[in-house]
Amino acid sequence: MTDIHPTAIIAAGAELGKDVKVGPYCVVGAKVQIGDRTWLKSHVVLDGSTTLGPDCTVFPFASVGAQPQDLKYRGEDSRLVIGAKVVIREHATLNPGTEGGGLVTEVGDDCLIMVGAHIAHDCKVGNNVIFANNATLAGHVEVGEYAVLGGLSAVHQFVRIGRHAMVGGMSGVENDVIPYGSVTGNRAHMSGLNIVGLKRRGFEREAIHDLRHAYRLIFAPKGTLQDRITHLAKDFASGSVAMEIVNFIQTESVRSICQPQAERAR
Repeated sequence: MTDIHPTAIIAAGAELGKDVKVGPYCVVGAKVQIGDRTWLKSHVVLDGSTTLGPDCTVFPFASVGAQPQDLKYRGEDSRLVIGAKVVIREHATLNPGTEGGGLVTEVGDDCLIMVGAHIAHDCKVGNNVIFANNATLAGHVEVGEYAVLGGLSAVHQFVRIGRHAMVGGMSGVENDVIPYGSVTGNRAHMSGLNIVGLKRRGFEREAIHDLRHAYRLIFAPKGTLQDRITHLAKDFASGSVAMEIVNFIQTESVRSICQPQAERAR
């Protein structure tokens, strides 16, 4: 049965699934949809055209679905769509999309959004992404699955973070981060591959070897990036994880690829 605390305010029109729990002093707007077994602990605000999937947990003082922090927003009916089994911790903020970005912000399944993290308008976040405390995304950012954003990191508008990438704590990221890469610093630079994360997720030795080879070739000092990418595409079969980096770099983007510091390329 749905369990709603008497101090919670649920607007007419809100849709709550089976066995939803809404704790003290929560506020749920009229266009909100909450999936089965999701739990709003207390003092949570869900607003706008927001869909929150099943088995999610939202901790006190999170603000989910409020108006985007974008001066170009003119009240258009945009959406925020959050997947299943997402944990949103205290004081996190997630905003819906805008007309300039497709009218939707998306967060995948099994994400952990820690204290004070921010996901801005029109972002696309994949499954199993972790935002450490106060990690922030500006508008239109794309984050691939299993990426990890360290505490106090900040990502510039329109940046892409590849799958299984690691953004170090207190990093300011203004360029695209390749899949499986690791970046750190202000402004962020490539610091190698996310080897620790790859091993934890069970990547085979051969796959890690291919990624090491691809990394060295992509960021070699000789030739142009396009020449090195063409060479890399010939070295690896289509099924290799290294080809994911090739495809990522070849995809059109408004940002450059994040580069290593010269003395740290390896």
